[in-house]
Amino acid sequence: MKLTVISVTGALLLAGVAGAFAHGGASGIVKERMDAMDEMGDVMKSLTAIMRGEKDYDADAVREGAAVIQSHSGEALTKLFPEHSIEGPSEAKPEIWTDWEEFSELAKQLDVFAAGLGAAAENGLAHGKGGAGMTGQSGMMGQDTMMGGNSMMSQGGMMGSGGMMGSGGMMGNAGHMADPEMLAQMPADGLFNMVAQTCSACHSKFRVEKN
Repeated sequence: MKLTVISVTGALLLAGVAGAFAHGGASGIVKERMDAMDEMGDVMKSLTAIMRGEKDYDADAVREGAAVIQSHSGEALTKLFPEHSIEGPSEAKPEIWTDWEEFSELAKQLDVFAAGLGAAAENGLAHGKGGAGMTGQSGMMGQDTMMGGNSMMSQGGMMGSGGMMGSGGMMGNAGHMADPEMLAQMPADGLFNMVAQTCSACHSKFRVEKN
């Protein structure tokens, strides 16, 4: 089955730039989580270049990047969002607290998939460096966006018609995490796709869009 490296959305790629402007006046836990998001955004940008073949594949860099993402996921992520911490320049939406269970589940997914990416770093890419097998003829963004079209996570894609986050997905109604041993056998770009999809799902619902 062909794996395609899905695009990291502008919210991820530009997190460092946007964060630099948004941090003005931020303090305490709000600044702390903004800094964490910026760090993850920088890692995702660097790993995107590797997954696209724009940089030589470096298993150590993938493993180290995955460790950074994992360090800001799971409980480490949710603890950065105590209730009512939405003041000032915060980009957090109130839905984080009204839909806390979903937010927490996404944080757990990120932890699992980041750990899987680290474990799969030595596996390399599914289709080698570069080529249409990685990015598709439409390119990283193209007509097949990360959340729709013919992307890996969309209908009929790798994760099934329910999508990764849906009722038929890996994390769906079964309520359990993906098997770490199974994830460790996947190509690194497949795990990167899952990490990027989880970040995008969280940003789409829980982060204020900046014009």
